[in-house]
Amino acid sequence: MKKPIFVVQKHQATHLHYDFRLEMNGVLKSWAVPKEPSMNPGDKRLAILVDDHDLGYAGFSGTIEEGYGKGTVDIWDKGTYEMVSKKDSKMVFELHGKKLKGCFVLLKFEKAGPKNWLLFKKKDEDKDK
Repeated sequence: MKKPIFVVQKHQATHLHYDFRLEMNGVLKSWAVPKEPSMNPGDKRLAILVDDHDLGYAGFSGTIEEGYGKGTVDIWDKGTYEMVSKKDSKMVFELHGKKLKGCFVLLKFEKAGPKNWLLFKKKDEDKDK
């Protein structure tokens, strides 16, 4: 069975941010991450849930000329992933990319708003927790 993909697109729009996308249920679930994703488990990144994107968008690199998201998009990292556990407010997954490798977490951050999550790498010894 084919492993689902992930992609991180560096997006220079009004403000530089990173679009973190996971293939789920036939679409790319997407989060806008204001700071570059990190391999350091101590770095927690805000990740704002945005609209799902079509799977075909995973390979997009180029310029959006007009409207929402106007600016340049480059693929910063991509690869496959495996879901370790998934609950309503927490997803744990193993990324297999060129830059991002290992176990990561998306944790819902309700106090900051209904679409806000935290993205961070787990410590290697915490992989199964």
